[in-house]
Amino acid sequence: MSSDQTIQLFSQLMWNAALIAAPLLLTTLVVGLLVSVFQAVTQIQEMSLTFIPKLLAAGIVLVAAGPWMLNRLVGYSTSLIAGIPRYF
Repeated sequence: MSSDQTIQLFSQLMWNAALIAAPLLLTTLVVGLLVSVFQAVTQIQEMSLTFIPKLLAAGIVLVAAGPWMLNRLVGYSTSLIAGIPRYF
């Protein structure tokens, strides 16, 4: 296995990881920002107020985007395993 192949595999791995994690991370980021603004405006400093909306949003995103995330992961894994003979 050459260093070019290794770099290409690592690049594909990082790209797929970023794509798979993006919906969940972006959603929790936006919800966390909205809750923080709400807390600053109303001066409510309840700790559970920050976690519960993020957990609910993450659950909704996992239900909605979970099949796509799983298909993406399975597709990458399948192509990686199928390409093992090429690498050696």
